[in-house]
Amino acid sequence: GIRSFDELIGRSDLIEAAGAIDHWKARGIDLSGILSFPEDVPEDAPRRQVRDQEPVLDEHLDWALIDDANPAIESGEPVSLEREIRNVDRCVGGILSNAIATRYGAAGLPEDTIEVRMNGSAGQSFGGWLAPGVSFKLRGEVNDYVGKGLSGGILAVSPPDGVGFQPEENVLVGNTALYGATSGRAFFRGIGGERFAVRNSGATAVIEGVGDHGCEYMTGGEVVVLGPTGRNFAAGMSGGIAYVYDEDGDFATRVNPAMRDQLEEPDGDDREQMQGLIREHLERTDSALARRILDEWDDASSRFVKVFPTDYKRVLAEREAAQSETGTGRSPVALTAEKGA
Repeated sequence: GIRSFDELIGRSDLIEAAGAIDHWKARGIDLSGILSFPEDVPEDAPRRQVRDQEPVLDEHLDWALIDDANPAIESGEPVSLEREIRNVDRCVGGILSNAIATRYGAAGLPEDTIEVRMNGSAGQSFGGWLAPGVSFKLRGEVNDYVGKGLSGGILAVSPPDGVGFQPEENVLVGNTALYGATSGRAFFRGIGGERFAVRNSGATAVIEGVGDHGCEYMTGGEVVVLGPTGRNFAAGMSGGIAYVYDEDGDFATRVNPAMRDQLEEPDGDDREQMQGLIREHLERTDSALARRILDEWDDASSRFVKVFPTDYKRVLAEREAAQSETGTGRSPVALTAEKGA
């Protein structure tokens, strides 16, 4: 008989359907495929966890990065490193960023204190939560979730030297890049997959084309797209700004229908901001597309479309008005609370 709770684990043969359940939705459910136990498994085979999980981080690339970047982590001394990377190397930069945050907090290190040049195909979540002061420059390609939670670091990804294809016409970046990023900058010489910058809330990015659902649910930050987008761009976007190079003039047909009345022509300040970001994109990735756009800036800058969510525009206007009124730089929320007190 059953002598302990542990002996109940895995005993799906003891489960019976409650007789009180008599609902038309339940009548068509067949759980036999889930509850059946394989016939060829020995009776004494364990049905619960009997040994510790195999370690998954012992061989992580970040441990070597932390060792070699120790002068920067300990005393802020600039460090420059080179590494090969493979697609089994996941979330490279995450453990390194934790080491930096543990010592310096959210402020991290001064920009480019730790520069790492890499070659290869990076695994998922490359540059995840990358801390301020860390710059990753990759020659190769990146999988899904690159820059997830980017937290102040800098990413620059471009194809290897000597490739025989046009980067701006080929996918270099996987899906769901910059998911939940809060700060930092990212530059991608090539096209990204679907849901680029989804839930971005503060990072700045330049990319040369994106798939469907770009800037989905974005709440802050800036995104410059130097090429075509997929359908449903800016779905649920409530904050931040996107600048899209609309060379063919059909971007409005691919933006989310609810956002079509929130498209604008960039003004002088916008063009200056875009130009600066595209210049940095050129410097960090050697993008031929960025060079062409900058060389033809007077004409090219007129082809950009600005996606500027209405509520976000209102909040920025209120904040600017409040700061002008008080000269304190305090937020409209704080000022409203004071007036109501």
